Parts: sequence; C-alpha cells; structure tokens
Amino acid sequence: MNGIDTSPVVGICQDLIRIDTQNFGPDPRTRPEAEAADYVIGLLRSWGYETETYESEPGRVSVLVRVAGANPELPALIVHGHLDVVPAPAEEWSVDPFGGVIKDGYLWGRGAVDMKNMDAMMLVCLKDMAERGWRPRRPMIFAFFADEEAGGLKGAKWMVANHPEAFAGASHAISEVGGYSVEVGGRRVYLIQTGEKGLRWLTLSAKGTAGHGSVVNEDNAITRIASAISRIGSHRWPLHLTDTVRALLRQVAELTDRPYAEDPQTVADLVSRLGVAEAFVAATLTTRANPTQLTGGYKVNVIPGDASAGVDLRPVPGEEESALATIAELAGEGIELSTMHADPGYESPFDAPIVEEMSAALLAEDPEAIIAPYLLSAGTDNKALAPLGITGYGFVPLALPADFDFPAMFHGVDERIPLEALHFGTRVLARFLAAV
Repeated sequence: MNGIDTSPVVGICQDLIRIDTQNFGPDPRTRPEAEAADYVIGLLRSWGYETETYESEPGRVSVLVRVAGANPELPALIVHGHLDVVPAPAEEWSVDPFGGVIKDGYLWGRGAVDMKNMDAMMLVCLKDMAERGWRPRRPMIFAFFADEEAGGLKGAKWMVANHPEAFAGASHAISEVGGYSVEVGGRRVYLIQTGEKGLRWLTLSAKGTAGHGSVVNEDNAITRIASAISRIGSHRWPLHLTDTVRALLRQVAELTDRPYAEDPQTVADLVSRLGVAEAFVAATLTTRANPTQLTGGYKVNVIPGDASAGVDLRPVPGEEESALATIAELAGEGIELSTMHADPGYESPFDAPIVEEMSAALLAEDPEAIIAPYLLSAGTDNKALAPLGITGYGFVPLALPADFDFPAMFHGVDERIPLEALHFGTRVLARFLAAV
C-alpha cells in the first residue's frame, strides 16, 4: 500500500525481541509465549481490533485477528508468524540476544530473522489499515502462533486439531523463509518459497544383553545402535530434483549463462552460483537423514540392556514412505523404529495468481529484480495448516545485502536483520495485502 508509515516496525520488532520466548520443547526452561501474546493483543486492541486468544496449556498462547475484505465472497488468506524462538545462550553472542540492540545498521537479537521481524511487519500493516481506513480485497486472518520451533504441537497443530473452525473459508497462507533476496549473476533474485521438504523425527531403539563391562558380550545394545546410526549418517541419498528445484536451477542457468542438466556435477555447479542461498538450496536436492541423539548406559563398567538414538529425516516431497523404508533397511536387524513427529512435504504452484501478486509487490519496490521459486529444506507452520486444504507459501519480503549470510541467521549466533530490510519488507507486504 503506497504511503504506509513503516517507522514503527523497528521499535515493535525490538519490543518483541526483548520478550524472552525461548522454546526448549518439553524442557521446563521453555518460556511461554503469553507475555509476547499480551503485547500483540495490547497493540491490536489499541488500534480498534478484536482479538481471539487460544491457550493450548497455561502460557502457550496463540492470537488471531480477523480483517474483513472488500469482497467477502473471496476465500480468506492466512498471514501467520510465530512468537517463540529457539534458545540463545548469551555467552555465545557478542550482544545481549534479548536486548534488541541496534548496531551497524542492523537490529540484533533472537527472533530478528526467525521470525519476530515478520510479526512486526504484520502488526505495522494492521496499524496502517486501522489508521488510514483501507482494507484488503479478501478476508484475512492474521495469526501469531505459539510453539512453532517445537513442531507446533502447542500452537498451529493444536489449533488445527482443536479449533479448525478458526480457519474456515481460508484457501491460502503465507509465512516465513521466502521472499528474501540473493545475488545471482549480478542480478537481485527474490526467492519465494513454494514448497517444503517433509520431516520425520525418529527414535531408534536397540535391545541387548546387559552385563559387566569386563566380560565377552556379542549382544551389545550400544554397538548395535552405534552401527545403525553410522550406516544412516554415512548413507548417500540419490539426487531427486522436484519441479520447484528444477524451475529455480533453470533460472540460475539462464542468469549465469551456464548449461542446464540434471547430473550431479552440473547441479552442484548451478547451486554454487546461488550466493548465500547455496546452503539452503543444497539441502533440497536429495532426501537427507542426520543422527542427532544417542543415549545408552549409566555406568562405564556396565553393558546396558538397551540403547537409543534420534534421527532427523527430511524427505523430498512424495518420498516419505520410501525414505522410511530406506532408514529401516540401513538400521538393520534388531533395531526398532518409532516416529516422534511427522509432517509430509508439499509443493505449491509457482504459476498462480497469489504468486503473481507477490511478484508485483516486490517489483513495485525493486523493478529490476528477478522472481524465482525455491523449496525449503526445513519446515514452517504451513505444514500444520495443509490438512485443512490450505495452500502455503513462504513470503517475508526482504531486500538484503549480497554478502549478508541470511541462512546462517536462522537459529544462529548473533542473529540480526538490516534495518532497511524491515522497512522494505513492510512496504512490500502492505502492497501485497492490499492487492491479493
């Protein structure tokens, strides 16, 4: 929306960063989102909005606000962010991770990128709607979810399971990790996230014969589980390009005047030309599985009767079942697999009216830019909404310096965002919301 006052976005983002909402999962150190939710509710009510709050358990609060569209017959759009953040050990940072420090043209702090930046941009757009009296073409549901960083079981997933009616009439959703810029072949390219890999968090369990550490024992649970995760961790998954990844790499080939082919060497060369986005995109070329936990034994001279491990499996969309079968084969005899958490991957169409509006909003602010799709290797709350038939995209528009390592900011030390990117993103988001 032309003329939006973006000046409040930095201060609101600072305020949100200064509210500690570290999510340690089931660990009692988790800081519930209630204080951040109260802050959001206070702003929204001061601008005349009615809010809805949903509390999955004490302190784990999600906030919704509905905005009427000029055409109520159109399906609603969900615009969502999350209020929790991953832990940030202060001793590892060069600044207070919850200080909302402004330094060198950046706002520093846990959540500056993931994803209190978008929360602040959403709030400023809502403020502008209320104060200047404009409204979007279609109905909209703005959601500020709890618990995204631990799988949404107390946030978006809980909402979908217990209050699906809250999202009735919605057809599409936008959220994080898309719409940011990278430099390719000397051109600024904005990557709109049109899909996500699946995820399956697995527990592997082994049984053995307990005994004294000094005796011969050919039935050792530790040895069995260690062998299993060694095979899984060293497995080389075959190249599997989705339609989204193919479309992105074809654009990279065109921009860099390189040949396009789907052999591993050519693909690796094209991905290497994506600048700071290389790490994000490289993880989407294949299914991947990383052992992440290993537990067993309680005393050095006692062979335990059981041992376990955790594996983070990230299958390419559509490969979930075959990937699980591969893990079972790699794990081998005597290993029991169980699933802690599972979400299927998805791909949304790039050739779609909603993407055309995202592109138009970006090009209005950056006319020389190129727009391209990409697949996210991680996950967002769009996965939680997908069972309701809601098509998800990642669109947090950010114009970033070419040398700014944006992927490293996610869950990284010294997370920060350029101040100008917050203002740019708010302008683009407002344009998109007014037109979509």
